[in-house]
Amino acid sequence: MTARSPSGRSTKRRGSLSAESPLLGGPLGSSSNGAPFDGLEDTPRPTPASTPPPDPELLRRLLPATDLERTVDDWGRSERVLELVEPLLNFYYRYWFRVEQEGVEHVPESGGALLVGNHSGALPPDAPMVMQAIRNEHPAPRPIYMLGEHWFKGYPGAGMLTNKVGLVPAHPANAQRLLGDEERLAMVFPEGQKGSRKLYWQRYRLRRFGRGGFVRAALRAGVPIVPVAIVGAEEAMPIFAHARALERLTGLIYFPVNHAFPHFGLAAALMYLPAKFKIRFLEPLDLDAYGPEDADDLALVSSLSEEVRRRIQREVDRLLASRTSVWFG
Repeated sequence: MTARSPSGRSTKRRGSLSAESPLLGGPLGSSSNGAPFDGLEDTPRPTPASTPPPDPELLRRLLPATDLERTVDDWGRSERVLELVEPLLNFYYRYWFRVEQEGVEHVPESGGALLVGNHSGALPPDAPMVMQAIRNEHPAPRPIYMLGEHWFKGYPGAGMLTNKVGLVPAHPANAQRLLGDEERLAMVFPEGQKGSRKLYWQRYRLRRFGRGGFVRAALRAGVPIVPVAIVGAEEAMPIFAHARALERLTGLIYFPVNHAFPHFGLAAALMYLPAKFKIRFLEPLDLDAYGPEDADDLALVSSLSEEVRRRIQREVDRLLASRTSVWFG
């Protein structure tokens, strides 16, 4: 139905439907150039060929400069919290585990780098000890972030504390920003929970390093990989069995049974056995010959991942062969 305007022209009455309406089976709406409307924008998207990739150096300049007076960074890592817990960490590092490190100078003094280590212990003490080795013995100490699973996200307080000391959820975007954009140090344990949930009789047998996600992250960011071999954590917090029913009940990724847990409850987190720790930072795996596009080469990624795993396993075996005592080294 139409109505006449004062000028004599006919106009559609408001609310009327035509045969071209999508509600009556007509075509969906389109943008001005005929491209389908996707519900996100009503202007045509530029084709990849017409938009050159952004220059990483220009993007890096957009990041805010480091504020030395700021105690909490954009990742939630808090220097104030680290200063509070450092006396306890140093007690474990110097007197309880008596950590012996070698090769910390292989960790670059500047630029991004990805540290990759073997993982173990019901509540793994390896990451904090590597962090303290860099803080205490590196010629140019730098903050280090741990890319890992958020074990305690369902437990108020515990998840916040791990974030304050430098735990960042393992995600490709986080790895790219940490390593490539901000040029920071990060550490990852590719075994994940497969390494930390190992039973005592399975100790020091490295699990498969996933699908090589850490290699892809290093290739895309253009940073070296520093393998790290760690001995001592398997005995410091061993696992003798798993309680599957309690694991499902509590929602924990695993429910270990050992010398301290579950009978001592939360106090078990401070009841590590005094095993002698040895940490070896191996020579970096230089990836300068590759580019970001090589991250999509599955064969290359798998080969590099296995090479890193073999290097760490060989060094772990060498350290075990030279060890005369679990407790005294």
